[in-house]
Amino acid sequence: MIENRKFLQKCAMQYGSYMGIFWIIKFSFFPLGFSMPVLQFLFVVLTILVPFVGYYLTRTYRDKICGGGISFSHAWMFTVFVYMFASLLTSVGHYIYFRYIDYGYISNTYLEMLKQMSKNPIVGFGDSIKQLEETIKMLGNLRPIELTMQLLSQNVLYGALLALPTALIVRKKVIQIENKQEEEMKEENKE
Repeated sequence: MIENRKFLQKCAMQYGSYMGIFWIIKFSFFPLGFSMPVLQFLFVVLTILVPFVGYYLTRTYRDKICGGGISFSHAWMFTVFVYMFASLLTSVGHYIYFRYIDYGYISNTYLEMLKQMSKNPIVGFGDSIKQLEETIKMLGNLRPIELTMQLLSQNVLYGALLALPTALIVRKKVIQIENKQEEEMKEENKE
């Protein structure tokens, strides 16, 4: 079966934009979740849904653009591109947030939470809390562009890793289509 890769980048940009908008909405619940725990829970639920949205977009691409069949490499490349374009769009939202809205809110909130935890120490976690405090202070000192680039690289890396199981699941159908085509060709050759 010859795969149609002509629309790969165009569709990956389009679907990556959908995923990026989803991520920006999801990210907006993160800082709001410090004051409203329901939104923090919603952030976690939407984060868990990310691989399923990636699967849905890749499956839609396979069915609508590729005619129902796609190889592993094609599916992986498409899914990586979707996550990459989503990460690029989301990084714009991250930069705007950290540059113009945050002003250290997230890091200060985490530091305050750690101070509360250190007042009632759990046995064996004292050193861990100190290390977390140092890490959060270090992250709080990063410029908005540095935080944005850190999040961008993490999103691209995690997207590439999530693309592996997605591509394995989505490509199953191409094997079935190729087997059917081979059977049809054998039947035609017998006649």
